[in-house]
Amino acid sequence: MIRMIQSTSSGQAKEYFNESLHQSDYYLNNQEQPGQFYGNVAARFGIVGVATQNAFQALCENINPVTGQALTPRKRDNRTVGYDINFHCPKSVSILHALTDDNHILNAFQESVQQTMLDIEADAQTRVRKNGKDGDRLTGGLIWADFIHQTARPVDNAVPDPHLHCHSFVFNVTWDAVEQQFKAGQFRSIKQDMPYYQARFHKRLADKLVELGYRVRRTDKAFEITGVPEHIIDLFSKRTNEIGQIAKELGITDQAKLDQLGARTRAKKQKGLTMNQLKQEWRRQIFALGMHDKDEGDQPIRFAPVKPVASPSPKQCVDHALAMRFERVSVMQDRRILEVAYRQGLGFPTLTVEQITNRFADDKRIIRVKDGAKTLCTTKEVLREEKRMVALAHQGKGNLPPLYPVAPVIPLEGEQHEAVSHVLTTTNRVSIIRGRAGTGKTTLMKEAIRLIEETGRKVTVVAPTAQAARGVLRDEGFNEAETVAKLLSSSELQAGLANGVLWVDEAGLLDTKDMTALLTLAIKKNARLILSGDTRQHSSVMRGDALRILNTVAGIRSAEVSRIYRQRNLDYRKAVQALADNKVGDAFSTLDGMGAIITLDPANSFTVLADDYMATLKKGKTTLVVSPTHKEGEQVTKAIREKLRETGRIASEETGVVQLVNTNLTLAEKSDLRNYRSGQVIQFNQKLAGIERGSRWVVHSVANGIVHIKDTSGKHTFLPLDRMEQFDVYRPSEIALSKGDKVRITRNGYDANKKRLTNGQMLDVIAIAPNGALRLHNKASKATYTVPAHFGHIAHGYCLTSHAAQGKTVDEVFIAQPPSTFSATNLNQFYVSVSRARDGVHIYTDDKPALLVHASELGNRLSALELVKRRKSRHKAVEYLIQAARPLPPKVKPSIKRMETPDKPKPIQRKPNNRAPRPTL
Repeated sequence: MIRMIQSTSSGQAKEYFNESLHQSDYYLNNQEQPGQFYGNVAARFGIVGVATQNAFQALCENINPVTGQALTPRKRDNRTVGYDINFHCPKSVSILHALTDDNHILNAFQESVQQTMLDIEADAQTRVRKNGKDGDRLTGGLIWADFIHQTARPVDNAVPDPHLHCHSFVFNVTWDAVEQQFKAGQFRSIKQDMPYYQARFHKRLADKLVELGYRVRRTDKAFEITGVPEHIIDLFSKRTNEIGQIAKELGITDQAKLDQLGARTRAKKQKGLTMNQLKQEWRRQIFALGMHDKDEGDQPIRFAPVKPVASPSPKQCVDHALAMRFERVSVMQDRRILEVAYRQGLGFPTLTVEQITNRFADDKRIIRVKDGAKTLCTTKEVLREEKRMVALAHQGKGNLPPLYPVAPVIPLEGEQHEAVSHVLTTTNRVSIIRGRAGTGKTTLMKEAIRLIEETGRKVTVVAPTAQAARGVLRDEGFNEAETVAKLLSSSELQAGLANGVLWVDEAGLLDTKDMTALLTLAIKKNARLILSGDTRQHSSVMRGDALRILNTVAGIRSAEVSRIYRQRNLDYRKAVQALADNKVGDAFSTLDGMGAIITLDPANSFTVLADDYMATLKKGKTTLVVSPTHKEGEQVTKAIREKLRETGRIASEETGVVQLVNTNLTLAEKSDLRNYRSGQVIQFNQKLAGIERGSRWVVHSVANGIVHIKDTSGKHTFLPLDRMEQFDVYRPSEIALSKGDKVRITRNGYDANKKRLTNGQMLDVIAIAPNGALRLHNKASKATYTVPAHFGHIAHGYCLTSHAAQGKTVDEVFIAQPPSTFSATNLNQFYVSVSRARDGVHIYTDDKPALLVHASELGNRLSALELVKRRKSRHKAVEYLIQAARPLPPKVKPSIKRMETPDKPKPIQRKPNNRAPRPTL
């Protein structure tokens, strides 16, 4: 793992050197290694080698360690001193290092760190602000000090755990060769690309260890050494567990605050123990749990017989990365693709980082467009897919007679009237109604469908999700509403489309593939296609924001419904309107003025939110709690359930119930055997040979390229990896439930009495059997369900992500949005969350300015068509600048000629003879 922590205090950096990195400690107990200066800037200073205290502290004070003069022009007190880039070995690697008597693992680690730091240095930049410029310039030079540590911080005065890691402290200085001066660095891109550098680091370290004779197994985030049991790894995670426990008690989940917590709770390194003494103690603990440093043949672990495994080719790694990254987006930064390709080649020393990088650079399937210092990519296949969808939409332009030659009497006003009139009188096969959240789209939809049916045409209503179709639409009176997936798989439903109208609600959730299928079906059945939705809200999880592409790129005309009716409070409505208009600053000011933005106290985290939630429940109002991430949602749920239990709304007794957590693997990830673990649950969506639809199987083992699975009866078979789209992979877990709890169904299914359970459905727990079976109740429909203990697809229903909340309307909404959620925060997410309620909105954060910044970022995903259009526009701009820069040809003064006499014949202009010469005989 690599972490990058900003240091804004010279005093803090100096203290770090004095307490943790001072040379007197290195040789006292041999736990640490002497710090070393590296980098092109260090070479320019002539201080490459041992990091002295004087040089380190001078750099902290922004002083040239050689001349004693100011180093960079920036003299602010709160300047960034530098960045501590932490390189951490997988725990199993540190454990094996503790069992060895030499430094072969340490050397492999140091080499991997150095190679990765050189990667980072090559990307070093500085800001350019002179002569009216506002950009960044590549410098390729840094100075950093490496400090290798072999132990973790001690816990409760215990002997510290083995933990091989390196602190590379990078100073905020680079050399600008153009301006010929030292300047502060621009580290924004480096920080954003840390997953890319981490993938290269892991690849190098794993490969070096394999070359030394170890076997590696890939994990979710890194890798571990095969043969080191999990309970040994857990044994030496005392410091991590200590921080986790303190963070849990304080409700801290934000990574930056976890880093600060680690620093505040850090005990001093113990002195007086030599490395040999530490290794003896570690070995005692390891051997006590049954692990040894030799195999059955009395050979060191790293030299255990290893069955050779064929290395993937560079092309296979790139193929996997393209398939994985472009399953859910149309445009991706090149380094996000490469990091996946590197991970795919992890543990194969004959396949180098450079080979993978070169294969990616030479791949002709990829379309690349420069975006500042970054490179954005799409593929020719993705571009063809979008072009086909647009072409199908264009086919029906102006080719159909209108449903009504003249708009009939429509009992609506304003934009709603215009929208209904648009779909009734258009001559296009495809029409779009774009309606903002809370603008009464359901009202105009009912009126439009009534008038369409009066023409004798059947209207089929569908939506992309089960909750939108079988939940929201059916509750609003569209009793036969179905999902898009059901329509595309049912010949009976498709037959009813002939010469009729297909209405897709929440069409903003359609991906390119499904939109293309619907367009093809509409053409085949001579049906009209009406798409209603809001492109400002969330789009499909899968690739392609189809509705937005058809509207903005393909130019399919839409009717706009923008007047908001949902919010009863005028200021609240004004804020939602501002968000819909992309005026985030105005919306923020209005919300803050309303008192809607509440500052969190990290010490008690979401206690205030839970109290406000309870107060609203007591008023008899409907509520919704939203957070951008599941992790924060769990913290909010915990706080709310504690309050519910205190007031007796849920029982004090809890029962552990089986829960299945979707791993959400892409098809590319499902094809990789290394992503399967013993104990995972496979549930099948379709009937396959020997496997029933809906049946569940457990991963038994992975061997010889086959994933072996077994069902509840003990029957064994292998996982059909050629039919990956037909199954989902789940991680078994447990959820604590009490009588009175609110729960959410997380996958379509049936209860014990064959009653349908819909993904997203909210139900109340009215009874829990001793075996974990549940009795659930739906307050709206009064229906009761009996859910068996093994159902699994269930979660607490108190806090939803904004994706799950889209389409819901309540009285008051509570939004948990601390800094730990900012990676998932953007305008689309914030707009959906804020606009859910009629009466009130409450936003909880501990960093208002940062929330405003992140909420101002557009959540729209770039399409391949838009990326290519951007490239063409830039090419034209470059051509224009080139033409403008060319000197004009010199003006030729007209020469004075004698006027030709009228009778003088003009020379005959013969056409050039382009024929080939006649061959000579």
